[in-house]
Amino acid sequence: MSASTPKLRIALTNGDGIGPEIMAATLELFDAAGVQKHVEFVPVEMGRAVFEKGNTRGMTDQAMATVEDCGILFKGPMETPKGSGGKSINVTARKIWNAFANLRHFQSLPGVSTVYSQAGIPVNFYVVRENIEDTYGGVEHRLTNDMIQCKRLISAPGSDQVHRFAFQTARRLGLKKVHCGHKANIMKMTDGLFLERFKAVAKDFPEIETADVIIDALCMNLVLRPQQYQMVVLPNLQGDIVSDLAAGLVGGLGFAPSANIGRHISIFEAVHGTAPDIAGRGIANPTALILSGLMMLRHIGMMRQAALIENAVLCALEEGVRTGDFGDQTKPALSTRDYTKAIISRLGKAPSSGKGMAVSAEGADDRPTFVKPSRPIHQEIIRTFTNVVSHVVGCDIYLDTPLSPIAVADEMTRAAADTPFKLTLISNRGTQVWPTGSIYTECVDYYRVRFEIRDGVRPGEFGQGRAIALLDKIAEKFSVCSYELLRTFDGVKGYSLAQGQ
Repeated sequence: MSASTPKLRIALTNGDGIGPEIMAATLELFDAAGVQKHVEFVPVEMGRAVFEKGNTRGMTDQAMATVEDCGILFKGPMETPKGSGGKSINVTARKIWNAFANLRHFQSLPGVSTVYSQAGIPVNFYVVRENIEDTYGGVEHRLTNDMIQCKRLISAPGSDQVHRFAFQTARRLGLKKVHCGHKANIMKMTDGLFLERFKAVAKDFPEIETADVIIDALCMNLVLRPQQYQMVVLPNLQGDIVSDLAAGLVGGLGFAPSANIGRHISIFEAVHGTAPDIAGRGIANPTALILSGLMMLRHIGMMRQAALIENAVLCALEEGVRTGDFGDQTKPALSTRDYTKAIISRLGKAPSSGKGMAVSAEGADDRPTFVKPSRPIHQEIIRTFTNVVSHVVGCDIYLDTPLSPIAVADEMTRAAADTPFKLTLISNRGTQVWPTGSIYTECVDYYRVRFEIRDGVRPGEFGQGRAIALLDKIAEKFSVCSYELLRTFDGVKGYSLAQGQ
């Protein structure tokens, strides 16, 4: 690199527990492969030490500014201290910087024994997880003595972003098929939207075959026949669970790299725990962080170094190099540092299996091509559907009451008199208990009462004011927990039925 070409700056945080040990090992390997000739790692303060100073965000203002200036964060595993009031720093980082797509690669590795490697079944697929929405907003409320709610949020633009990333990545990797995992048979609106947008985005990638699979069937299929999948894209919570299941197929989280990709900022991390029980003993396995670092090197365009390091890792694993948590127990377990040195000693070699990466000639594909996107001027509003005509056609009002369904129905019918609405449904825990239901349905102190416009009232004759007036009337006698408008969008109902309705 010429003196006039500045190094690419990457924000770096070691993490907690074993984090500093495995990060030091990874950086030593990267330096030996020539990464630091072109990259400057800039330390930032994040994690447990920041939480313990009373910062519930888990990162300093300077750390945030540095990450935003660099556009890339390389991080070790981090702990969210129990009982501190702080939320998961891993989730916080992904959400505040809108790293909307989590990419993980699960592949059988030599020297890592699993039931699949023993059976000669190759495992090699990707999981793309939506990273921002779903229940990970952590929007929760206690509604009654006995009921707590967590809101699940799925947006069309958020779904579009992660699906487009998945298809673009599949195209770049030469994958032929992408599955969408979902639970749209039950969550017909949220997962239904996620699946609908998957199909819409897929039209721009006609060369890639698509399929969808219900999440419970997907989990079974992954255990029975993992080789049938090349890439699966999922909503946040389901993607989190499937990612850990998939890690179990290849030996655990210690062999599962992770990248969190956004339009402006991306995060590369080891997603396994901080392992405080072995912290400081120098025996931790750095493989997941090394592999995550390889995803980062490819993201910034340093293909040659990534290929050199990956081949060296594969060579070492083929030859039985291991830390104490895996591998042939008849061979000595190495310390974190000696394990890394064994990989360094194999730089420039190719694995005997023939499954290594092609390495460019020296001087080619070894400098970063990453260009940090321009800083946004303001928080952007992303949209998918515009010019949609919506009409208020009712409301769902949620009540905290110990009354029976029949008693609630009597009170709500009286409240709706002389309004444009009629009572059409009462449900409890999502199951209809009025006007029909089963005597065997047990109820708690939390009801949904649904009012819809009366026969002869046309949608569009009024806005939400009449519904709010009804809410106000009911609130004079009942404790109202929450309230949702019922609307149609281009004539299609924007609300679900109850179980049993």
